[in-house]
Amino acid sequence: MRVLLIEDDATLGRALQEFLTSQGYAVDWLAEGRRALLAIKNYTYDLVVLDLNLPDVDGLEVLHSFRLEGRYVPVLVLTARDALADRVAGLDAGADDYLSKPFELDELAARVRAFARRHLGTVVPIVEFGSLRFDTVHREIRVAGELLTVSVREMSVLEMLLSRADKVVTKQQITQALSAMDADFSENAVEVYIYRLRKRLEGLGVAIKTIRGFGYMLQLEV
Repeated sequence: MRVLLIEDDATLGRALQEFLTSQGYAVDWLAEGRRALLAIKNYTYDLVVLDLNLPDVDGLEVLHSFRLEGRYVPVLVLTARDALADRVAGLDAGADDYLSKPFELDELAARVRAFARRHLGTVVPIVEFGSLRFDTVHREIRVAGELLTVSVREMSVLEMLLSRADKVVTKQQITQALSAMDADFSENAVEVYIYRLRKRLEGLGVAIKTIRGFGYMLQLEV
């Protein structure tokens, strides 16, 4: 899942970018509202995490602007404005959720996971397919109770395949979901992660099938 983080505080912004990246998301971090509006026009995001107190344009104006343009990417507002009137204004401007500062990282992670489940088309915290059991809360994949050790990027790719099991996931979809502005992530890199996952899934009753010219599909082995 690709996330746009809009936060003007350098220390907090860097920390949140590192934290969300460690959770398996591709994160672009910007500190100004005008740059954020350009990014939203030029890139496709699955979630915007938006601070309201920005140095150039108020966060509510940013939100209102891209909603008027018909951009319906989900928005999680982070702000020190915790009065009821501020929360109502944020939600009325088009925010999907609201988290007041200061907040715990665990709560932020839980709310982002909820958006991720909606993005992947599932509302349940556990996704099962064949012998695989993916816990979206604890970010763990188990096979017959045993933990399957994978990297953060491998887990993100496998999560996309699991959420669309028996359906094609294109290289472009994977690349877009895992790429950040400053990251060198290509379709060739996707092939590397698919190769690694195939090795890890050998003998587990599930396989990643290449659909030539389209992408990949997770299937049960017959």
